[in-house]
Amino acid sequence: MKIRSRAPLRLGLAGGGTDLLSYSGLYGGAVFNATVGMYAYCTIIPTNDNTIKITAYDNNNSLECVSVDRFEIEDENLILHKGVYNRIVKDYNGGKPLSFIMSTSNDAPVGSGLGTSSTMVVAILEAFNRWLGLGLTDYQKARLAYEIEREDLKLSGGMQDQYSAVFGGVNFMEFKQDGTTVVNSLRIEKSILYELECSLLMYYSGHSRSSAKIISEQIKNTKNKNEKTIDAMHKLKQYAYLMKDKIVLGDVEGFADILRETWEEKKKTSSIITNKELEKTINYALENGAEALKVSGAGGGGFLLLYCNPMNRQKLIDAMKEFGGMIYPVNFVKNGVQSWIEE
Repeated sequence: MKIRSRAPLRLGLAGGGTDLLSYSGLYGGAVFNATVGMYAYCTIIPTNDNTIKITAYDNNNSLECVSVDRFEIEDENLILHKGVYNRIVKDYNGGKPLSFIMSTSNDAPVGSGLGTSSTMVVAILEAFNRWLGLGLTDYQKARLAYEIEREDLKLSGGMQDQYSAVFGGVNFMEFKQDGTTVVNSLRIEKSILYELECSLLMYYSGHSRSSAKIISEQIKNTKNKNEKTIDAMHKLKQYAYLMKDKIVLGDVEGFADILRETWEEKKKTSSIITNKELEKTINYALENGAEALKVSGAGGGGFLLLYCNPMNRQKLIDAMKEFGGMIYPVNFVKNGVQSWIEE
């Protein structure tokens, strides 16, 4: 028996950063995002030989050991896999070790700004959920994935990625001051989504980045009541509400305007959101057909989301390929994390 799962990666379109607890706990946060046809994958094959074998094909890490009731988190090697396993055994298997073979992979590199780490946690968690018949609800899955990553493993980041990977689709998320999260799944006319897909492209330079330093600075600035950062965060939250309205009403040009403003405000939340190399790429894209853009995720590198007039789409594609990176279409997907069993 093989248990398989996959969870979709996401594009953070507006409000990113306001889902950090340091901000949302004080002011409440809001994010507008959508999942795309790129995934984190997990396969579990149960065994009875009292061993654990894990292979992460996206970063060429692996381990093999006797089954344990808890992994010690001593280094970065397979930290996400270990974190999920520890919580599953502790909370849902009575502290009894499990025996299995696991493999994981990802359609995008770590540090791409598409929520790869959190999405992988969700995919692994869902595979265990299916295998052990835990019956977790969507909200339970997302909250547990958040707790594993942010509380158990102490990894920096917000809350949108886990909920996006679980729920899928186009979502407006609200992060309340009391710590609760409300996911508003939006029903968008197909023609509006088609127009967006024709107008959007993702560009990857091949350079990933660590979001931890950027997020740490944002948290520090928020806690220190840095006026520039707080004001920018307030505007980012407001843009999430505005972008949601624009998309629901089919105002794609209005969407582009907000995308442009979102990037300008995002840069005010941390001194390392952008850099010379990134600005060079941005300027080149704007000179060759892009009309608005933003860096996906925390910033600093990873994927660039480009907006263009569909009539200039091929021109922009050709230009960005010549610049040396990889260009990807944007295909929105409705479904969140999924799992199935192959006998």
